[in-house]
Amino acid sequence: MVKIILKIKGISKNYFFRNRTQIKRIKTDFHRLAFEVIRDALKFILDKQYKQNECEKYASCSMRENTKQSQINSQRGSFMKNHFKLILVLGLFIFMSQSIFATDGYFRHGYGIKYSALAGAGSALSLSSIGAATNPASLATLGNRFDFDLAIFSPARQFTVTGNPSGFPGTFGMMPGTVESESNYFPMPTLGASYQLNNDMVIGLVLYGNGGMNTDYPKQIFGDPTSPGTGVNLEQLFTGLTYAVKVGENQSLGVTGLFGFQRFSAKGLVAFSMFSSDAKSLTGNRVSTSTGFGVRLGYQGTFAKHLMVGASYQTKMSMSEFDGYKGLFAEKGDFDVPANWVVGVATDVVKDFTFALDVQQILYSGVKSISNPMMPNMMIASLGADNGAGFGWKDMTIVKFGVMYTGVQDWTFMGGFSYGKQPIGETEVMFNILAPGVIESHITFGVSKMVTKTNELNLAFMYALPKEVTGANPLEAPGRQTIGLKMSQWQLEVGYAFSF
Repeated sequence: MVKIILKIKGISKNYFFRNRTQIKRIKTDFHRLAFEVIRDALKFILDKQYKQNECEKYASCSMRENTKQSQINSQRGSFMKNHFKLILVLGLFIFMSQSIFATDGYFRHGYGIKYSALAGAGSALSLSSIGAATNPASLATLGNRFDFDLAIFSPARQFTVTGNPSGFPGTFGMMPGTVESESNYFPMPTLGASYQLNNDMVIGLVLYGNGGMNTDYPKQIFGDPTSPGTGVNLEQLFTGLTYAVKVGENQSLGVTGLFGFQRFSAKGLVAFSMFSSDAKSLTGNRVSTSTGFGVRLGYQGTFAKHLMVGASYQTKMSMSEFDGYKGLFAEKGDFDVPANWVVGVATDVVKDFTFALDVQQILYSGVKSISNPMMPNMMIASLGADNGAGFGWKDMTIVKFGVMYTGVQDWTFMGGFSYGKQPIGETEVMFNILAPGVIESHITFGVSKMVTKTNELNLAFMYALPKEVTGANPLEAPGRQTIGLKMSQWQLEVGYAFSF
């Protein structure tokens, strides 16, 4: 373990002094080393649990015979210290992996493998420590727990141009045909931990990425002679520190302080230089970074024994500007994280079944670089200006439904469906070639198995139904060209969790 961590530290030390080819190699090596750390750590934990079970089986362990509550508390208190290196490595692994992709706009359909298996429903339920990413109050009744999930995410995105360019002066025609984006398989890890301070108070840690903007087209879509390909890449990492407290019988409140880190790069956009307020900060630059803070507040309560209610609101996160792309995004490179809220109900009135229903809204309209329309803004304001052209995304409202079945001992079976009208209008298809976030419907299912009293393994699968949006090329003569954006997705996720 120590040798691996020293290697990772060496990589981190030299990371920013390497060229892009070496950075890709470093990232690959980092993923390999991180997987080795995870493998060795899980093997250690499972071996330790096996020995504990053997002791219990034969009643020969002094711990079982003589354990006192103070000893248990001491073990719990030392958990974070003993596993700090593991958490650090997993956190770095999450950071290195978080290219984000279109699901609910650019938010993930669910955070945490069980919530993912329920199609993102469950704000009224306490299922894992990663639940703090959706509702901080869910930690109040969770106890001491550690969760790590790893998803393999595959978004298939493409666009189709129909009709030949007119060639008229002042128009911007595109070559007809279908172009598919490369880079179609990505790891998406998520981590959470909770620790019970006393009977009423819990603190937690969660690290996760959002789910929307990555394209890697192998062609010069907009005729940029300086780049062989076209696309954008936005990476987001969020770290949340949570405090949750019981405020009455079956009632709890929670708050999460959020720190956000973003990285962005774009290529193949030189053709838009004439529209930019700063052509040198438009495309083809090195990765630009951005940071910011936000807060998520949550409530959870149970009424009449079988009715659970949850609600959560996250403030808009005001991020620093992408200085390397202040000639692309509105407000001189600003790309804030939009405010969002969710309310949900759940019931277990039917034996062995739990039903959950959530409604979520993502307020993309509060971020100009996301919500400003391409036209007429491109003609009346420069890219990078306050009213410069953006992606034209509208607010999204998503309805999520999930069901859990626990009628088989040590097993939980889950399924769900969600729907939210995608945020891109027919008039906004051109810029959204770079960010075709048109997905509307998700079908999910999952299974959870308790392998011991304190350890569980989880599996979930998501399929996002194909969706296509078609509109006219706004920079071409009327009726000459249309642009169709199409996307489908699948995700396979595995997770491990243990309580302590």
